Amino acid sequence: MRLVCAACLAVALAGCGPGKPAFKSTDVTGAEFGRDFQLNDHAGKPRRLADFRGKVVVLFFGYTHCPDVCPTTLAELASAMKQLGPDAERVQVLFVTVDPERDTPQLLAKYVPAFHPGFLGLSGDAEALSHTAKEFRIMFQKQPGKTPGSYTVDHSAGTYVFDSNGKLRLYISYGQGAEVFAHDIRALLKAAG
Repeated sequence: MRLVCAACLAVALAGCGPGKPAFKSTDVTGAEFGRDFQLNDHAGKPRRLADFRGKVVVLFFGYTHCPDVCPTTLAELASAMKQLGPDAERVQVLFVTVDPERDTPQLLAKYVPAFHPGFLGLSGDAEALSHTAKEFRIMFQKQPGKTPGSYTVDHSAGTYVFDSNGKLRLYISYGQGAEVFAHDIRALLKAAG
């Protein structure tokens, strides 16, 4: 009986030790997608995920003419950066356009940093964007408007978060709020030390 009690106590205590961070969003650690991209930032510099090693990377797909999802998500991320305080320096937010036809580097350079000066807009040609969308399992499709230039783009609205080693860790659904972003990013930063 004492042996059984000792074994139960050992199992219970093992559960009290340091373990995985407790995330509020979806933990996708070990996913076989979202491994890398090859795009250009809004200054024209070629970028890959490895360029941001050492930082938690937050990756979101959208477009500058988006009426609701994109500005809401970018505003939530800007609020999360404020909540993180000095730790925000260890985070890189990347906004990948799904509308390179209208989202020129000049427009991305004005739009994306307007939410936070450290945010970067990323773009690429049709082939690079198609490859990136496939790698991240996102969809986007142009929907005609009243005039040729007034179209909208339906697109996936979730956000991916990578740890400081460049591994995909989290998927945050649209509308979770700045507090979820801040909480989960803080947990990844704490785990990195």
